[in-house]
Amino acid sequence: MIPAHRGGGIRALGFGGRDSAWDSGFGFAGFASAGVCAALLVVASTAGAQSIAVPPDTPAFSAALAGAPPPPAPPSVISRDPATGRATIRAVRIDAPIDIDGRLSESIYEQVPSFSDFVQLEPNEGAPATQKTEAWLLFDDEHVYVMARCWESRPDRMVANEMRHDNMSIFQSNDNVTFIFDTYRDRRNGVLFAVNPIGGHAEGQATNERQYNGDLNIIWEVSASVFEGGWSMEAAIPFKSLRYRPGAGQVWGFNIKRETRWNNETAFVAHMPNDLAQRALMTVSLAPALVGIEVPDQLRNLDIKPYAIASLSSDRATTPPIDNDPDGDVGIDVKYGLTPTLTADFTWNTDFAQVEADEQQVNLTRFSLFFPEKREFFLENKGTFDFGTSGFGMGANAGDTPVLFYSRRIGLQGGTAVPILGGGRLSGRTGPFSVGVLNIQTDGADAAGARSTNFTVARVRRDILRRSTVGALVTRRSIDERGGGVGTSYGVDGAFAFFDNLVINAYWAATDTAGAAGTATSYRGQLDYGGDRYGVQLERLRIDPAFSPAVGFVRRTDMDKSFGQLRFSPRPQSSRFVRRYSGVASLTWIEDTEGRLESRDAEAEFSVEFHNSDKLAVSWNAQHELLPEPFRIAPGVTLPVGGYDFGYGRAAMTFGPQRRVSGTVSVEHGSFYTGYRSTVSINTGRVELTPRLSLQPLVSMNRVTLPEGDFTSNLVGSRATFTMTPLMFVSALVQYASSANAVSANVRLRWEYRPGSELFVVYNEQRDTAAALAAPSLVNRAVIVKVNRLLRF
Repeated sequence: MIPAHRGGGIRALGFGGRDSAWDSGFGFAGFASAGVCAALLVVASTAGAQSIAVPPDTPAFSAALAGAPPPPAPPSVISRDPATGRATIRAVRIDAPIDIDGRLSESIYEQVPSFSDFVQLEPNEGAPATQKTEAWLLFDDEHVYVMARCWESRPDRMVANEMRHDNMSIFQSNDNVTFIFDTYRDRRNGVLFAVNPIGGHAEGQATNERQYNGDLNIIWEVSASVFEGGWSMEAAIPFKSLRYRPGAGQVWGFNIKRETRWNNETAFVAHMPNDLAQRALMTVSLAPALVGIEVPDQLRNLDIKPYAIASLSSDRATTPPIDNDPDGDVGIDVKYGLTPTLTADFTWNTDFAQVEADEQQVNLTRFSLFFPEKREFFLENKGTFDFGTSGFGMGANAGDTPVLFYSRRIGLQGGTAVPILGGGRLSGRTGPFSVGVLNIQTDGADAAGARSTNFTVARVRRDILRRSTVGALVTRRSIDERGGGVGTSYGVDGAFAFFDNLVINAYWAATDTAGAAGTATSYRGQLDYGGDRYGVQLERLRIDPAFSPAVGFVRRTDMDKSFGQLRFSPRPQSSRFVRRYSGVASLTWIEDTEGRLESRDAEAEFSVEFHNSDKLAVSWNAQHELLPEPFRIAPGVTLPVGGYDFGYGRAAMTFGPQRRVSGTVSVEHGSFYTGYRSTVSINTGRVELTPRLSLQPLVSMNRVTLPEGDFTSNLVGSRATFTMTPLMFVSALVQYASSANAVSANVRLRWEYRPGSELFVVYNEQRDTAAALAAPSLVNRAVIVKVNRLLRF
């Protein structure tokens, strides 16, 4: 618990410190006296810092704020430009820490004015928010504090049913307050934090205003409280948990939004265009300027995290079988801040036994499935290593686009874990450059057919223009998955952002694999315009037949792909029920590199988004697929070589997060190769039994009738979660996949017993259901206990 504030102790600041927005190494330092703000231009040199007075009305001062209004004169904490909707927020220093209990009961909230008057993003862009929000931004020598009091006209309709740390429902389906810091003031990247009314909280990274990594764990303290007229929250983020440029005084970017689910309203402290939609908070180039913040002198930033693990496992599939075999181990992770902007990570005897199991997927195509990374070591600064990513994605794989660095190639082979002996990573920023270097050594694993292998990845990306980047990536694997020689991949990429909604992406990459004839290449160009009313996407992608990134992922090779999509999304002016209609038409055309048509997919979709966040969508797909070789689609069912034309219709209803039962229910029916397919599925489902207990069903039932043979492919499962506190929960994921004749269970207890320190108890079991009349037989089972402890210096 952070010690309680003892009253008083406010020091008002004007325009604070060295300006972290300047790539040139210049900065601003300032003070406020008698209500007048003055600024000092600081020029860094080897002999020390020299200061020259720069009045607030000079071009240099305006450049530092980049079009934001002048800093507010104390005691005001916000200034706004009515013409542009831009804002500047002033942080206020306090002399004593705040008790983080979520109640906002200290006298500081009466002495420091709040910033309020939030503005709608949805449903009515630019209109005043219907629900009042008061916010504060304070700091002391060790923490940045963000607080909010959220008034509710209908407190009985608040949606708050998720307490698990880092669960996406906190963002996507609960009432929440979410804020972001652009600590480098590069107007491209940020760290964001979210809180809901029952204390559920999450944090993540935004990269280039487009990619989001929600798996990063940042040490911070937060609490929320519900009162008669709404709810409130308090958060304390240690300066040690943030990365920023050198210099005591800083100018950051900061934005804060509030989402109210019962009326589906999103409001920001400053005007944001609604065509940014879910990207609005990540668009830090439009975020208010944050002045007055003073960071501590460069601290020794060292985190040491040792762990110990014990397990008891059985595996009937190995030779000889293992039965209740005990094991144990220890390891350590070290994080050291080389500079305020560069961090070195080291890991020894790395273990990921506590990681949540993958959700299984139904695959009725002849191409590989993509599974996301969930291991903590590979998640921090994950966006730095992204290569050639799509325009407005949220960090997922962009369909057919190759992933040059796919971290699941390290420590996993053929779905079997491979021991990681150790390694290191350097990541962060230096001036306009983002850099990432990683080296990992794995041990051999007979069960996976893996030999001891070294993995190296090097990434550099440079900011250019206002919001664009160019970069290069190199990967090397000392032994490829087949046990052959060295595999090397390299490429260059660029992302060019224009205005608020237009992005052009491009990359060129090549791979050299031992035993392959020559170098294989891939390239891509993509244009993405994502406005509110109109949308356009154009793409050209080529992948050579032998293109094989040894530390990457390729869904399909030997292809020339052309893709186009048009969207029209009007908003009715006076509908009581409908917020937006949307019509989308797209065409995908894929040939092999010799010009032969392999795949064609023409799709048309019409959807209706309702004010209450429900959504109805209907679509039709007309497809052509060439099978260049026989395709075994199911056991005993093989489709012959040839070209096939088929089509199907789909209807989906999404029930919004304001409901106790939410999720998307969809049905599909139509022709499929030589026959027909019918599908019923439930995705992103959630059944709220209590605010602490929920079920998340997962259903995909496929019935296929073909002249070559009929079959079903069903995947049925559910995750049950019971949350004791925001830092302790138990979850159980049970899945049955008919195609694999397997039923599996993954039960996890996670307790963050102190910030950054955790206890895990995990139970895994898989059983074979192939025997029709017998009980499912055990394939493998394990009980794992792991504890770690974060030591901060």
